[in-house]
Parts: sequence; structure tokens; C-alpha cells
Amino acid sequence: MVTVKSPFALISMLLLLPGLLSLAGCAATRGTQRVGDITMEYRSVGSGYPLIMIMGFRGTMDFWSPDIIEVLSSRYRVITFDNRGMGGTTAGTRQFTIEQFADDTAGLMKALGIERAHVLGWSMGTEIAQELALRHPGKVNSLILYAADCSMSAFPPSQDVLEIMSDTSGPPEEQGKRLIGLLFPQRWIKDHVNDIKKIFSRPMGDSPPENIERQGVAMDTWKGSCDRLSQIKCPTLLITGTDDVLTPPQNSYMMVEKIPGARLVTIENGGHGVIYQYPQKFCGAIIDFLK
Repeated sequence: MVTVKSPFALISMLLLLPGLLSLAGCAATRGTQRVGDITMEYRSVGSGYPLIMIMGFRGTMDFWSPDIIEVLSSRYRVITFDNRGMGGTTAGTRQFTIEQFADDTAGLMKALGIERAHVLGWSMGTEIAQELALRHPGKVNSLILYAADCSMSAFPPSQDVLEIMSDTSGPPEEQGKRLIGLLFPQRWIKDHVNDIKKIFSRPMGDSPPENIERQGVAMDTWKGSCDRLSQIKCPTLLITGTDDVLTPPQNSYMMVEKIPGARLVTIENGGHGVIYQYPQKFCGAIIDFLK
């Protein structure tokens, strides 16, 4: 059994339940590009100015909600991809670090002929996006950080949340039910049982356990960006759910004060899975920001 210390292990555990995700209705181009020591798999949907979307812990590009892909790709060329060692992207020979993941992203952009783009990160993807903006500032036009943190120790999950996450008793289905309560607020779950079944009844890709563990180590050893946030010069939007217990909103409240000119959008009753709960609000905030 692989033990991952990061709170983002929740998403991994939930999505090990039966199910797959597809982009039915979205005309997409899927391909691969050689980037340094790895071959990266990506998907491009839509046309217009590029919007690079960086997935979080354990996730593949198929984790993104089809609803937000559909809306955003009607305005932008949306590019999603599998991080190093995840899904269809090879692990390569280099050490897994947040900085390396950012360099991989920059390399993919270069391979695709994209000099500059809007960049959206989710959860661990916000850590990668921050490093991309700091290490390769010329490549980031605007930065969107959803469920962000600048250090996993800044405002971590509560002890109650950590205890639920570490409870491995019962069959996978029972564990999944407990963990869904951390991804979505209880009052939302009560009124959206069918929506939850739909979300987790579709395949979302797969990643080798050893690479999931290596990705967890990359997060655990990341030194953070809290003392470097003032160096981010591009327009920045932070999006947080008021009921996110995995990446508490206090992280975004702090970060918006440290990033020059940053804006903050809070989504009421939103959990870590805001993209599934309120895709229209989520996309609306992004479109308004990028006008």
C-alpha cells in the first residue's frame, strides 16, 4: 500500500473508485511531445489565446470537469496535460520536484510553439503555476490559482480532516464516501447525490503508485513560495471555496495580500471540488478576469 502524506491524496483515493471521465461533445486534439527527458501527453481544445491548465496531485488531464473545458474552450485554446509520471506522460530520469514540474510545463509550451499563455492551476497545480511564473515569467500572461497555497504548512487542514484522511478502515467504497465529505460541503452533498454519482462514474485515467508516491514527496519537500510572492508581476486571480477543508481559504486570503495587484474570488459553499459544484461561477470568474 502506498502512503501519501499530502492532503491532496484525497483526490487520488476518491478517483480510484470505479469510473471514467470523457470529453464527450468537445472536439479535442490529443498528442505527445518530447520535453527534455520525458514524453508528455497533452490535449488541445478550442482556439484563440492559449490557456494552460495544470492539474493537481495524482491527477491526469481527464480529471478536469468537462463542463469547464466546454465553457473555457469556447473562448480560448485550452491545453491540458499529464504531469511527469502521471497518466500518459513518462516519468523520465530526473527527480520529481515542483520546480521540475514547472520546467516541464515551460518545455511543453515551447514544444507546442506557445511563447506566452494564461495559466490556471488547481491545488498542487497552483504550486507548479507559481513556480512557472517565478522561474519563467515571460511565459505567463495571467495567473489563475484555484485552491492555492504557497506552503503546505501555512494553513493546513484541521486535525479532524487529517484523521478522516488517514482512516483506511472499511472497503474502498466506504472510504470513498467518507472522503467525499472532504471534497464537498455536507449540505451540498445532500442535495446533489446524483451529481456526485455522475462525477465518479467515469474513468479519469490512471497513474503508477510509485509515481504518485514520488509526486507526494515533491510536494512534501517543496520549500514554498510565501516569501517570493511579491516577485510575481503578472495579473493574478485567486479562486477559493469558502468551505474548502483541504486547502483552507485562509491560504488564498493571505496570498492575495502578498501578490501585487492580485484579485480574489470566493465561492460560497464551495469545497475543494468547486469545478464540479459550480462550473459556471468558476468559469465566469475566469472570463471576467481575463477580459
